[in-house]
Amino acid sequence: MKRHFYVSDDLDDLDRIEEELETRGVHRPQIHVFSRDDSGVETHDHLHNMESLFKKDLVHGTIVGTWIGIAAAALVLIVVSYTNLPENYTWVPFIFLAIVLLGFGAWSGGLWGIQEPHHDYKRFEKQLREGKHVFVVDADPEQEAVLERVVEKHPRLQLAGTGKSRPRWIVMGQHRIKKFTSETFP
Repeated sequence: MKRHFYVSDDLDDLDRIEEELETRGVHRPQIHVFSRDDSGVETHDHLHNMESLFKKDLVHGTIVGTWIGIAAAALVLIVVSYTNLPENYTWVPFIFLAIVLLGFGAWSGGLWGIQEPHHDYKRFEKQLREGKHVFVVDADPEQEAVLERVVEKHPRLQLAGTGKSRPRWIVMGQHRIKKFTSETFP
């Protein structure tokens, strides 16, 4: 899958675009709107607002913090292994210190990440401050032509680039779960 970013200032137009894409086989979990006007997005029936958790860099920050914690924990264990401290105090306090450093690294990375905009969306900060909206579509190769035909009919929609999409199995898993729950529990 390939992620396409578009910028627009018209939520009504984005609502029509999302409806057109859904009728042509692009599933709802493949389409998101990233906007600072969450209430405006919610008033449109077809717009699928990006979850607030994914607007922040929490996952990326936690991963980076975890790697820093792993490095700190490894450093403690390596330094201690070259001393005679474990012979006097056992390994238990040093292993506990390594675990605490790992947890602290992951926690502080997540705390940093939840304060930062998602690294994929930092480039759109200026447009978001201007009141524009970022329209995100994750398309399979066979859906690219459908996406191009729909976008051509909407001149106010500006291509803002492409990027790496979430794994296909996650996107389609969301679609299947939504389909199962809506058909099983109407």
